Amino acid sequence: MAGEPQDDCLFCKIAAGHVPATIVRESETTVAFRDINPQAPTHVLVIPKAHYPDAASLATAAPALAADVLRETQAVADEDKLESYRIVFNTGSGAGQTVWHAHAHVIGGRGLQWPPG
Repeated sequence: MAGEPQDDCLFCKIAAGHVPATIVRESETTVAFRDINPQAPTHVLVIPKAHYPDAASLATAAPALAADVLRETQAVADEDKLESYRIVFNTGSGAGQTVWHAHAHVIGGRGLQWPPG
């Protein structure tokens, strides 16, 4: 069920503290941690603690929680002193989503080209 932790979800396990991660921020509703395959000097994932399979389902079912995720992306950028950065939500395998738990990538600390890969 949407919002409920999933036993087979890596990010649910990280949010619960069952899988280690380099956590940089945690709020009542979100967790932010360093990406294990960073694409820039700052590459942090911000996830809701509640499970939603992608950004679209999160925004539809829990818009306040989606706003919490976005607020935390700004806090991550502030803590890493980023003047500019990119927020990426991959939705679907064709867009590069590999973990089916909504998450925002905060990417910065180097020049970022457009369009992205």
